[in-house]
Amino acid sequence: MRIGVIGTGRIGTVHANTLSRHRDVGSLILTDADIARAQDLAHRLGETAAPGVDEIFQWGVDAVVITTATPAHAELIGRAARSGLPVFCEKPIALDLPGTLQAIAEVEAAGTILQMGFQRRFDTGYTGAREAVRSGRLGRLHTVRAVTSDQAPPPAAYLPQSGGLYRDTLIHDFDILRWVTGREITDVYAAGSDAGPPMFRAADDVDTGAALLTLDDGTLATVTATRLNGAGYDVRMELAGELDQIVVGLDDRTPIASTEPTGPPAADKPWTGFVERFGPAYEAELTTFVEVVRGERANPCDGREALQALRIAEACEISRRERRPVRMAEIPGGEASVAG
Repeated sequence: MRIGVIGTGRIGTVHANTLSRHRDVGSLILTDADIARAQDLAHRLGETAAPGVDEIFQWGVDAVVITTATPAHAELIGRAARSGLPVFCEKPIALDLPGTLQAIAEVEAAGTILQMGFQRRFDTGYTGAREAVRSGRLGRLHTVRAVTSDQAPPPAAYLPQSGGLYRDTLIHDFDILRWVTGREITDVYAAGSDAGPPMFRAADDVDTGAALLTLDDGTLATVTATRLNGAGYDVRMELAGELDQIVVGLDDRTPIASTEPTGPPAADKPWTGFVERFGPAYEAELTTFVEVVRGERANPCDGREALQALRIAEACEISRRERRPVRMAEIPGGEASVAG
């Protein structure tokens, strides 16, 4: 199998490393807007660098992995679909609903594969939580609390093209909330703060956000995120039911300290970022993509799943800006909504 990787930044490098050593992947063609970066990675991996995206499609590949900046995702997904090629794409499909729906329509019209990169679905902690909820171990689920905190903010130049905190960061929490619980969100109420570095206000973004979500069975969920968690990279999900309570992301590297005399000590080596924290999950999702392309398993996260996560992010952004509750029925694209 020959795979084209479009984008060789941080996550593109991770994916290229995984694919390069996969037993069912014979070769890679790598390209990037920074051709020198693609060439350097290709040299280190013993793979081939292409001068541009056109060559990825002209030289012949069996599948495409898209890890470019978000504004390029939808067009590349459409191009791959028209070429009859299966695609793995980092989230989101696009920064808006029309672009997302158009890309999904092209994939569905072509009958090709689009697997989205929501790596938390492949993390052992989240899969364990899903099993606990679905097995009835927790009893009736009444409360979910989700946290995503980056240790340091991204570069200022990244913010204007990121889509904002809800679409760029909390979209992972929205997706995994649906996946773990098997429920849909019916309404949201969100707020944000831009009291941190001026670059967030300049980008019309917030550095910290929170939302209260109501699920269709009455379960309440809170999600919070910040770009400024100096203690370390912190991603957790707590699920409380009438019979039991569990937590994802609590281990000896969780960057949190107890003030109780008998509480656990602060982590000696806290997580510093998402690549480190979710390394095994990133590898698992690419291994799964290869299996999907080979017809060995079903697609675990298609474009429709990504659409639902974006719809929740859109609702939260409207809620934050207009300072009001937003019902998901207000957001287009929910007609085919089915929790994974």
